[in-house]
Amino acid sequence: MFLALIFGIFLLKPIFAASNLVIEVAGEANGKIKIKLMPDLAPLHVERIKSLVNSGLYDGVAFHRVIEGFMAQTGDVQFGNIQAFNPNLVGRGSSSLPNLPSEFSDIPFVKGTVGMARSQDPNSANSQFFIMFQPAPHLNSKYTIFGTVSSGEEVLNKIKKGDPKKNGAVDNPDFMKRVYFEN
Repeated sequence: MFLALIFGIFLLKPIFAASNLVIEVAGEANGKIKIKLMPDLAPLHVERIKSLVNSGLYDGVAFHRVIEGFMAQTGDVQFGNIQAFNPNLVGRGSSSLPNLPSEFSDIPFVKGTVGMARSQDPNSANSQFFIMFQPAPHLNSKYTIFGTVSSGEEVLNKIKKGDPKKNGAVDNPDFMKRVYFEN
């Protein structure tokens, strides 16, 4: 019995140790973006991402704010799902889970950095996140970093950009068709 339990735990370990987030992008950009999660840097944020991915809430969610030379933002699970997309409210939504306390670090925001979006309150991150196109030193130590792009940069760069006059809001946005983990 004991050996069966140990063997079972050993087999399950890769499920819990999954550290690569895969985003299948659809729209103008098509392909996969892989993100290496950083649980040592932002354990609460990584656990939140895992929870939302495992519940399927990120599947079908739009890249609603995409600014050329800056970042692509997604993760509004409340108003950003492409099936019921609300262009007037997208970017204001979150999950039903409580907001997270900040987990700021000294790691700089560079190309490929993945950070958690928030309001003016540093402890307001919930479900939305962004992926950097270029370095953004003005974000350093002000937003929580929880991952970095490990592959799929060419897909990231093709995500449909938003109107600069509308703070990057995207009409008919690309979206996260499917989001899952792999080891």
